[in-house]
Amino acid sequence: MSDAVEDLIALLDLEQIELNLYRGHSPETSWQRVFGGQVIGQALMAAYKTVDPDRICHSLHAYFIRPGDPKVPILYEVDRARDGKSFTTRRVIAIQHGKQIFNLAASFQIQEKGFEHQASMPDVPAPETLPTERERREAIIDQLPEAVRTHFARPRPIEMRMVSPQEYINPQPADPELQVWFRSTRPVPDNVAMQQCVMAYASDMTLLDTCIRPHGVSWMSGKLQSASLDHAMWFHHPVKTDDWLLYTQDSPSAVGARGFNRGSIYSREGVLVASVAQEGLIRYHG
Repeated sequence: MSDAVEDLIALLDLEQIELNLYRGHSPETSWQRVFGGQVIGQALMAAYKTVDPDRICHSLHAYFIRPGDPKVPILYEVDRARDGKSFTTRRVIAIQHGKQIFNLAASFQIQEKGFEHQASMPDVPAPETLPTERERREAIIDQLPEAVRTHFARPRPIEMRMVSPQEYINPQPADPELQVWFRSTRPVPDNVAMQQCVMAYASDMTLLDTCIRPHGVSWMSGKLQSASLDHAMWFHHPVKTDDWLLYTQDSPSAVGARGFNRGSIYSREGVLVASVAQEGLIRYHG
């Protein structure tokens, strides 16, 4: 198993310090603030640690309140809101420096059978035919400042291959749509909680990029201020994150310095395994 995937699993497997209270850390490679997907995954794991093992998360809804400080631990406080016959509800608050930086509500359900239907997966090129994200980054690494270069080139636990990527340095306006194949670079423990937490982590990696595609801007310019404001996920089917997953995304609206984004995650076989929605802050200081 690669160091990056081992580090991600350790990152998501929280330390219990008291009943309903857990502690998470950030990687030493964190840059200016804690990555939003990390907080989503850790908060979901904290909730899972208080839920009966026969119940699986089917949805979560979260708000980012303050930027996370990567230099100090994050405390996750779980409120056991309800334990019903079929559904379990949890609320999780993430705390740093005595203040709430993030909150999450998650619902869990026993496994039941019922009606089934789904939207079809779009027809896109196979991941093997596309350049890796690492290859794209290595092609421009010499053009970046040293401080950015180290962060940009670090090993990552999630491999991505974009169908229609924009240039990093001088992007041209494009449709507000994005298709990305992704997978963990090595196997992840085969349990529902960890698989969902890894997918939640990955779901925040490219979604916000979708709403800035029509505007031909890049975070590398230093003029774009962007951050996730909220995040919602619905889990439809079990998933294996070390198999290729297609993340198809679109942005129906940007207004008021906010961009709204939607995503659907499919297995390679075409099964819709999860749906995602997010609104993000997008300010351009030109």
